[in-house]
Amino acid sequence: MNPFAAYKNYRRRRILQRHALNDALWQDAITESHLLQGLTQPELERLRQWVTLFLHAKHMSAAGGLVLSERMRLSIVLQACLPILHLDLDYYDGWEEIIVYPDEFVPEFEYMDEDGVVHHVHQPMSGEAWLGGPVILSWQDADGAHDVPGYNVVIHEFAHKLDMLNGDANGFPPLHADMNRQAWSTVFSAAFADFRRRVDGGEETAIDPYAAENPGEFFAVISEAFFETPLALLQHYPDAYAQLRLFYRQDPAQRLTRK
Repeated sequence: MNPFAAYKNYRRRRILQRHALNDALWQDAITESHLLQGLTQPELERLRQWVTLFLHAKHMSAAGGLVLSERMRLSIVLQACLPILHLDLDYYDGWEEIIVYPDEFVPEFEYMDEDGVVHHVHQPMSGEAWLGGPVILSWQDADGAHDVPGYNVVIHEFAHKLDMLNGDANGFPPLHADMNRQAWSTVFSAAFADFRRRVDGGEETAIDPYAAENPGEFFAVISEAFFETPLALLQHYPDAYAQLRLFYRQDPAQRLTRK
C-alpha cells in the first residue's frame, strides 16, 4: 500500500473511532428506510462507515428557517451514501456543503443554451447540484421520497455529482476500468431516445417524465429508479439497468429477492 493510501485509511479509522454514530439513532434510521431492504449486515456496516465519514467531511446547513435535527441529517446522508456503497467516499470529493430548505426553493440565474440564447430561470425546485459547489435540497422532498414511486431527490442530486466528476452533467460519468465506454454510450443513447419518444407521444411511463429533459437528467432520474423501483427499470430498460449495475456495483433488483 502506498503511503498516501495508508495515511488515508489511518485517518478514516481515527474518525470512525472518535465520531461513532449513536446506535439507537442509526437503528431507527435504517429501520425507517425502505431503500435498505435486502442489504446484508456487512453492507449495512459499510454504509454506516460511509455515513460517519461523510458527516465528518461535509458541512450541512439549514436555510429558510429550517432547523436541522440529527435525525434529518442522518436521513439525508444515508440516502446520499447508498449509491457509493460499493464505491468510495472519494467519489464525493471536490465540494463541501449541503444546504437544506424546508420546502421547494426558488433560485434565480441565467444560462446560455446551445443556440446562444440566454434564459432567465426563476422557478421552484426540490433539488440542485452545482459543479464544484453545494448540493441544495428541499427537506420536504428529501424526507418524503417514499411517497412517490421511483422518486428520490437526494439520489437524483448525488447522481448529478457523480456525473460531474468529469465535467458538466451529461449522462456520462467516469466509468470503471472494466466498463466499456461504447457500450454505455450505445445503451443510454438508445434508452434516452426511446424514452423521449414515449414522453413526446403522451405515453404514461413508469419513470419520471423529467428524464426526457436531457441526457444528464435521464441519468439522474433512472439512477433514482435503479434504487427506488429497480424491478420497473429492469423491465423497461434492462440494458440501461445492466450498465447502472456495473457502474454502482450493486443489484437492487436482486436484493429484493433476498429473504
